[in-house]
Amino acid sequence: MTHSALASRYASALVDVAMGSKSAVDPHQLLGELRGFEEVLAGSAELRAALTSPSVPPARKRAVVGRIGEKLGVSRVARNFLFVLTDHRRIAMLAEVLEAFDLLSDERLGFTRAEVSSARELDGRQRDAVSHELERLTGKKVRMRYAVDGGLLGGLVARIGSTVYDGSVRGQLHALGKRMAAE
Repeated sequence: MTHSALASRYASALVDVAMGSKSAVDPHQLLGELRGFEEVLAGSAELRAALTSPSVPPARKRAVVGRIGEKLGVSRVARNFLFVLTDHRRIAMLAEVLEAFDLLSDERLGFTRAEVSSARELDGRQRDAVSHELERLTGKKVRMRYAVDGGLLGGLVARIGSTVYDGSVRGQLHALGKRMAAE
């Protein structure tokens, strides 16, 4: 998923706060707290309307965000970040900011993301083998997302950023066809 430049800027600022040299904040805990607020926001059309409406005074929006944050038990850092988004009328892009934050914090921790599609569900041993091989290829720790793709005949396809590792039967047949055509 591509993120807007604006969402990436807010996410980058939050990563700087959460992962700064003097920070005692756990980025994953912070993300969980903010996702909790995001769920509340997504679950209430009235709350979204109130927090995005220019007719609601900023002080009232802050009070609502503060009260919800208090009920959810969010940290001071999470609450202050929500205040910043509210004050700058960016609370509607919270989901996008959090996705960018998750990606940026993984990058700073030395992780890369891989999306693996297979013809059928992979068992634990197969997942471990795929993970190990992708870590060997990239030289980084890999966070995996698995999906079953009924369009695959067999094998799997792994995507890391813009790089695709195609180990599917279709991909192998396509490569074989190219080699035969070249001969």
